[in-house]
Amino acid sequence: MAEELVLEKCDLELEANGRDHHTADLCRDRLVLRRGQAFRLTLHFETRGYEASMDSLTFTAATGPNPSTETGTKARFSLSSAEEEGAWAAAVLDQQDTTLFLKLSTPANAPIGLYHLSLETSTGYQGSSFMLGNFTLLFNAWCPADAVYLDSEEERQEYVLTQQGFIYQGSAKFIKNIPWNYGQFEDGILDICLTLLDVNPKFLKDSGRDCSRRASPVYVARVVSVMVNCNDDKGVLLGRWDNDYGDGVSPMFWIGSVDILRRWKNFSCQHVKYGQCWVFAAVACTVLRCLGIPTRVVTNYNSAHDQNSNLLIEYFRNEFGELQSGKSEMIWNFHCWVESWMSRPDLQPGYEGWQALDPTPQEKSEGTYCCGPVPVCAIKEGDLTPKYDAPFVFAEVNADVVDWIRQDDGSLHKSINRYLVVGLNISTKAVGSDNREDITHNYKYPEGSEEERAAFERANHLNKLTEKEKTELAMRIRVSESMSMGSDFEVFAHITNDTAEARSCRLLLCARTVSYNGVLGPECGTKQLLDLPLEPYSKQSIPLHILYEKYGDCLTESNLIKVRGLLLEPATNNYLLAERDIYLENPEIKIRILGEPKQNRKLVAEVSLQNPLATALSGCIFTVEGAGLMDEQKAVAIPDPVEAGEEVKVKVNLLPSQVGRHKLVVNFESDKLKSVKGFRNVIVGPP
Repeated sequence: MAEELVLEKCDLELEANGRDHHTADLCRDRLVLRRGQAFRLTLHFETRGYEASMDSLTFTAATGPNPSTETGTKARFSLSSAEEEGAWAAAVLDQQDTTLFLKLSTPANAPIGLYHLSLETSTGYQGSSFMLGNFTLLFNAWCPADAVYLDSEEERQEYVLTQQGFIYQGSAKFIKNIPWNYGQFEDGILDICLTLLDVNPKFLKDSGRDCSRRASPVYVARVVSVMVNCNDDKGVLLGRWDNDYGDGVSPMFWIGSVDILRRWKNFSCQHVKYGQCWVFAAVACTVLRCLGIPTRVVTNYNSAHDQNSNLLIEYFRNEFGELQSGKSEMIWNFHCWVESWMSRPDLQPGYEGWQALDPTPQEKSEGTYCCGPVPVCAIKEGDLTPKYDAPFVFAEVNADVVDWIRQDDGSLHKSINRYLVVGLNISTKAVGSDNREDITHNYKYPEGSEEERAAFERANHLNKLTEKEKTELAMRIRVSESMSMGSDFEVFAHITNDTAEARSCRLLLCARTVSYNGVLGPECGTKQLLDLPLEPYSKQSIPLHILYEKYGDCLTESNLIKVRGLLLEPATNNYLLAERDIYLENPEIKIRILGEPKQNRKLVAEVSLQNPLATALSGCIFTVEGAGLMDEQKAVAIPDPVEAGEEVKVKVNLLPSQVGRHKLVVNFESDKLKSVKGFRNVIVGPP
């Protein structure tokens, strides 16, 4: 009888597989693979080598708590002489004495997740079982047969592998980039992402079905959209928008996803306080990139929140133009969501590509707070039928706005507002650079084009299809050049009379602080002209002074002031409304690298900021992320006070771990400068 074949050890070839599967950052102590792609395995036997004529080797790969071949969560496959792509398979690459070099393949539609890999050997009537180890299987943007396949290497690098980026905030006329550390390959993040899948309600209800459905990026993306907010489950983030964050962390303070995800896991999946739209989107981007789905964060300026799907946002105001309370439909100054790249076999052909996903809890979808994935190209075409949540996303970029002025006698008069357009400057970070890419054309046809009108007709967008009223008076809000935090500045109501008649009008100008989601704060400047004569064919600019002493204490962390002008012509009872959101620019954070960045060599970064205010700052703290930062260096407190005009400097130690390009992300927080962000690229050379 032939001697039994006994396995001594199994080498999972972490370094080679990590390099081949673009998972080197994850493969330091575990095997992480991308599906649809072969990987290497080396088996060392004890006393004799494998002999094909008498030994049989059978492998089993299983995922989930109840694996089964019927659900696709368990596969048994034997060693064969030929390589077989696109299926669970094993083939011999080489053999040297008692060492067997193998190539194993996984299907491009296998469920992602943690797998256990075992081996059964049989020789004649003898047989043994061996545990070979575990591996984590991810989606594969490099595999043409995978549903997330991207054919551009530059885009794969950006949307799967890049760990830092920018998120766009500010206003439509002053776009501000915020650096963000996604950190999808940092220690522990992959395990946290898998935990997130394992505590989702669908897994808890039917784990076998849930694990089986993880073969679909559409399904996984929707689960992530649900789980990044905690409104229905043990999700990651609790949203809050009232500027009261004393029992948690202000949404503006975060500069990366890693700290958020680690807090969630370390506190037994209890939600982290607090998030707002860009934080929800950024954390979703981290999770989806980590799982292998190409993903990017996008920002939509003047974003509509349409609750009743009528594609119309109606504002009701008093005679001073002030909003009357009790209405929750709003135009957000900006709103962030993510796009993920995937095919849509559940929809008609042509709807593959970028899919919009929104993890910010706004409206329920199929009973839970999530949104998407919905094809971006369907939104552009005005097709509101595809799954999921097409009408809501279409309204975010295309809703119409109507302002009603309610007079003292209760009568309503429509006011004309030419300058509030929903869905502007839709932005994302450009591939391979720190520039902004405008992707509005992916969501909308050019304004006034035949294609735009056809899309509105398809969506039955009646308000956009009606002819707009013409007006002979025009007003817009213009700004002065210098509008930085701590400064006094002027804004102007620029009024034009294009008629041959003199007009007698009344003008109300008002400035109020505002949060990015449209919630107004206190007044910080006002002017009322009860008698404003407008000569024929004339132009006038009426100034409004806005003082730091008025806005400084009531400015929200959004750094936004809304200026509203309401022009009334009593003779005709016509109202003309103009609004503009002003972003006050924060001081610059300067970052210097002291010494030449080399792999595995300690570095020192000097971070500095000058107080731009006329008053002292207290409670100052720098928070730093990225580029191999040591934990004890992540937060550096500054002794009080930092006087007016004083420059404050701190030094932080860095240990860049890899050759390549890293981004150092810094946040500064104080009592009066709520959240100032800065970044620097660090090019790390060989040791």
